[in-house]
Amino acid sequence: MKKSPIYFLLILLVSIVSCKSSTKKGNETGEQELKGYISLSGAFALYPITVQWADEFRKIYPNVRIDISAGGAGKGIADALSQMVDLGMVSREISPAEIEQGAWYIALTKDAVLPTINLANPFLKELAEKGVKSDDLIKVFLTGEIKTWEALLGREGNTPIHLFTRSDACGAAAMWAQFLGKTQEELLGTGVFGDPGAADAVKSDIYALAYNNVNYVYDINSRKKFEKLEVLPIDFNNNNTLDDNENIYETLDKINEAIIKGDYPSPPARDLYFVSKGQPQKKEVKAFIEWILTDGQQFVSQAGYVPLSKEKIETEMAKIKN
Repeated sequence: MKKSPIYFLLILLVSIVSCKSSTKKGNETGEQELKGYISLSGAFALYPITVQWADEFRKIYPNVRIDISAGGAGKGIADALSQMVDLGMVSREISPAEIEQGAWYIALTKDAVLPTINLANPFLKELAEKGVKSDDLIKVFLTGEIKTWEALLGREGNTPIHLFTRSDACGAAAMWAQFLGKTQEELLGTGVFGDPGAADAVKSDIYALAYNNVNYVYDINSRKKFEKLEVLPIDFNNNNTLDDNENIYETLDKINEAIIKGDYPSPPARDLYFVSKGQPQKKEVKAFIEWILTDGQQFVSQAGYVPLSKEKIETEMAKIKN
């Protein structure tokens, strides 16, 4: 029996719909089928945003398990190079020696290290008007020539500066020391572990001086500084006055804007990295990094970090695509 043209048209339409349905189902299944395990350790600076990235990524790929632990950038890079973890979270530049050992690294976002004091510091008003020169910070943190708050303000007195530094190998200390022209091992002060430890030390002592990553100074919800914490303003141009472009610490958004504009320089601002032993090969690890550099960037600003520029993202994406 001869079939009409309408019969063949119906067959064609059914075939097209079937193919589209199959393709859609395949895409949806592809998302669900990504599975595996990703382990990360390292910098306190990267820990909060990495946890958020992991939570959002697993909403799309629930069959990927992600374990994250904070312990300092030194631990992160050591764990990555020894392949104890897939990715180390690192908040400082990667050294030539580490690259020789096979360190592969990729920038994901940016933040900064800030000098912190107690909100009840009796010298706060004067410090907020004048700021502190980087040369004087060197005399506090490196040479020990300045030991009192009065000396920091250029006059006589005997109110001691209770100085704290980090006891763990970390990016915050490395970048703070680099800003002052030295290394973490040369920083003076009582050692405390981790960003939370440094923040707690400052909160509990009105004469304390330390340094912290941005996310341990500001509340990401209120965008204001945590209770009892204040930032010691830096007089970058050494004119004994805190100029408008140096008065940048009122809110989280204001300091991040200053980082973007360069008013708060690098160092102590810095890129934040994932590091692995050689380029990642696991499918789930590569997918996680690619997602962070694309869809994951939408969470960066709200979480209190500085997004990468479009040009920087293109550069970093090329690394994972190679």
